[in-house]
Amino acid sequence: MSKKFVIVDYHKGNLSSVARAFSHAGAQVYISDNPQDIRMADAIIVPGVGAFADAIVYMEESGQADAIRSAVEQKVPYFGICLGMQVVFERGNEHALAHDTSWTPGLGLLPGQCIRLNDAQVKVPHMGWNQVELTPVGKASTFASHLDIDDANMYFTHSYVVTNAPEEVVIATTSYGDNFVCMIEHGSIFGCQFHPEKSSAAGERIINAFVRHVHDRNVT
Repeated sequence: MSKKFVIVDYHKGNLSSVARAFSHAGAQVYISDNPQDIRMADAIIVPGVGAFADAIVYMEESGQADAIRSAVEQKVPYFGICLGMQVVFERGNEHALAHDTSWTPGLGLLPGQCIRLNDAQVKVPHMGWNQVELTPVGKASTFASHLDIDDANMYFTHSYVVTNAPEEVVIATTSYGDNFVCMIEHGSIFGCQFHPEKSSAAGERIINAFVRHVHDRNVT
């Protein structure tokens, strides 16, 4: 039976480029805003569209957030792109003030927070191609170590970055003013701050590896 890859639609933009990239890699892709589809998925993909607070508020109110937490507790593979990576952490302050709070709680699947890039040092947003560097954790990762992405250029477009993430979940970083987290892996959770669907052959290798990982996964 084919594995079901659900792309979570939290009503913040066009998801077609992500759907095409994963379909091209051999995934049976469904775009859905229905929490039940998320609970029944064999893999969850959360794309990078919108702002932290707006996305999380919708996810919580719609039931998507609890569905994602429940699925990840069952070790269902999760792939977050840009904002989709950021929301797995404890909190973020993007657009938080619009919701009358200094911080917005994230999905809380990993410790860490999401803050704005330091625009005193660099131009914000960070847009365009930049190099990723595998960490020692990434070089030891069975997922990332064989993908030939160390020192590869990936496509970024973002104003916020993850900080205070545990060292053991960070598999790659990028330098833009300061070094920041650009890839994570922890259990069934994977994420990229860059857009692999827009990152040519190197990004394609990451997507292909995730799709293979899901197809090879045996559920007992």
